[in-house]
Amino acid sequence: MHLLKNSFNKLILFAILFTIPLAVTSQITISGTVVVNNGSGTAVAQFGVHVYWQDSTAVVLTNKEGNFKIPFNNNTKKLVVSHPGYQTDTLDVNRPNIGKILLQKEINLEEVIVRNNIKPLQKSLFEVQNVVTVDSREMLKAACCNLSESFETNPTVDVNISDAVSGAKQIQMLGLDSPYLLFTQENIPSIRGASQIYGLSFIPGSWIESIQITKGSGGVQNGYESISGQINSELVKPLSDKLLFLNIYSNNYERYEFNGRFNKKISENLGTGIYVHGNLRNGTIDNNNDSFLDTPLAEQINLMNRWQYMDSEKGWVSFLTLHYLKDKKNTGQRNFVPERDKLTTNYWGSEVRSNRLDISSKVGYVFPELPYQSIGIQTSYNIHDQNSYYGLNQYNIKQNSFYTNLIFNSIINNTQNKIKAGINYSNDYYDEQVNGLRLGRNDNTIGSFFEYSYDSLEKLSLVAGIRMDHHNKLGNFFTPRFHIRYSLWDKASLRGSFGKGVKGANIFAENQQFFASSRNLEIIENSGKIYGLKPEVAWNFGISFIQKLYLWNRVLDFSADFYSTQFQDQVVIDWEDPRKISFYNLEGKSYSNSLQIDLNYEIVQNLDIRATYKYYDIRVDYRSGSLTKPLQPKHRFFTNLSYETLRKSNGSQWRFDYTLHWQGEQRLPSTSLNPNEYQLASFSPSYGLMNTQVTRVFSKKFEVYIGGENIANYTQEMAILGSDDPFGPYFDSTILYAPVLGSTYYVGLRYKL
Repeated sequence: MHLLKNSFNKLILFAILFTIPLAVTSQITISGTVVVNNGSGTAVAQFGVHVYWQDSTAVVLTNKEGNFKIPFNNNTKKLVVSHPGYQTDTLDVNRPNIGKILLQKEINLEEVIVRNNIKPLQKSLFEVQNVVTVDSREMLKAACCNLSESFETNPTVDVNISDAVSGAKQIQMLGLDSPYLLFTQENIPSIRGASQIYGLSFIPGSWIESIQITKGSGGVQNGYESISGQINSELVKPLSDKLLFLNIYSNNYERYEFNGRFNKKISENLGTGIYVHGNLRNGTIDNNNDSFLDTPLAEQINLMNRWQYMDSEKGWVSFLTLHYLKDKKNTGQRNFVPERDKLTTNYWGSEVRSNRLDISSKVGYVFPELPYQSIGIQTSYNIHDQNSYYGLNQYNIKQNSFYTNLIFNSIINNTQNKIKAGINYSNDYYDEQVNGLRLGRNDNTIGSFFEYSYDSLEKLSLVAGIRMDHHNKLGNFFTPRFHIRYSLWDKASLRGSFGKGVKGANIFAENQQFFASSRNLEIIENSGKIYGLKPEVAWNFGISFIQKLYLWNRVLDFSADFYSTQFQDQVVIDWEDPRKISFYNLEGKSYSNSLQIDLNYEIVQNLDIRATYKYYDIRVDYRSGSLTKPLQPKHRFFTNLSYETLRKSNGSQWRFDYTLHWQGEQRLPSTSLNPNEYQLASFSPSYGLMNTQVTRVFSKKFEVYIGGENIANYTQEMAILGSDDPFGPYFDSTILYAPVLGSTYYVGLRYKL
């Protein structure tokens, strides 16, 4: 450890010395040329075109050669190009010279307009961190009803079902489970602690404007817990969202959902929105005839009210969000009746009832005379109350959380050299009941952070940050993060990163699926202050490469990345003994290596293909020996085909999507101590899952979609061990490597104003 600290100190010193000569004193200038079609197919320069930054009043005009220069605006990277008689264009600026901009004439006739839009899933050449941005258009390509279902057409993360009873979907990144991810909502920590298992289903997909997925260690401003990455969801904004949005969905398993958004612009600077989500699953489905429901019965009411205030002239922007949720899930055997059979041996059943209240606010001030300098404060408070039982096992948890983060942004000499500093505080109070055991604790953390970034826009960019935290149970610790990007040649970037993450394991909240088994829970204490266990500490190292080029006059994106997570300490979840689950601190090595290769290409106009290959090498030293991670395929393959017809002037078009997920064999936890009829093989078979969707857009206001998931109807044989004797010693619903639910077909409609 001493050697590691010395190496880190040297690296930080090297980074600081390396960046000193890179500082310059001039303001960055963005330049380009605006051209129009002269009617004979030739592009000619256009004089007097208005060029300005979005939400800014400072305008420059193009000269006789169509050229313009405008100082870079750190507030927004969206450049607006406007001229009478032509369609206004808005560009995302990611380099100093953006080249030629072709303006299209305003056309009032009924005809096809061809435009090269920004892709709904984007990988930037110029971001320092390895970030994938997913906007709302991408989420419309699947039956996206909540956040856990928003990644079906996105290969960056893996989505798994935690067990054969609850149906809860869990996200993995770099081969590590969701507790090692940092989930934020508009950069405020959100899904954590009590909401870790079911929280992804608490955020409706129709409320999300975009998702930013960061691989590897993230920045320092959001906390110290990020180990494998960060997923940040941006909600729709009342001042920029549509006036009205309605979505209705149903499928063949009697699942019904309703989503509604209504926004009101009270004044030029003030707006509010009311968002409603409700879902009902009342189909008693047992297609595999094992006496257990293939999918839970469920009811959810989800309400949110947002307020947005923005005055760009005075520099103020603020949000206030109020969110209430009530969620109920029933599952178990077909004949289970909660009022009659709860906590009895009549029939095996489970109920999970969750009530949640979230209040959050963001207030930011951008200095009008210094648009590169700002100060902001984020605050959130939430109450999460879950009461649940799984057969004869009871698990209740209440969590009250408060979080606040003060952030200051500025520059050193110019906008190429930026700094970010701040302080944050969080308090989490937990009250847990595990069968007859009552557990309570109060976690307090106060931390400060500093981050320096350098951005040349063309060649070199880097971000170096460090934070120091004091936790009343984890002690004092530093978490450094470092990211660097270098443009090797035209449209090619190489990135590198390393960082440290620390977290306390909430072993029961994060592993609730184990209550749906007859296994005994065992904690082997190690003088730690959270369940007697020491905190988890890991280092993440990564390198990635991206190349964008033209092949047969069409854009091809190629990227490859490799990440390695090395655990200095870890809470090991050992379920190699079919009679028990053991939690203990790591005694040896634990690592996760992840390789991903992506290829995106437009085969013909508007027909896009994405193909991804992933390789995982994940190994843990258990007390019984070194083993690869269970239920984790070494090889994964993903492909998505997307085609859309040319959009007509009234907005009508067809959209088609097809997705294939292929998973290689997975090592299964040992069941060799069970009788033969309750044993599984050492490895699962490999298999593929296919999803498809067709959308008919009738106008800019109305569209209908129809689709299918798992259309090949692949399901796991014997998904539940001991289903014939659920109160016996061999009952286990947790060894799930494939779907329980067969082919799902759905239909829905969307209406917007």
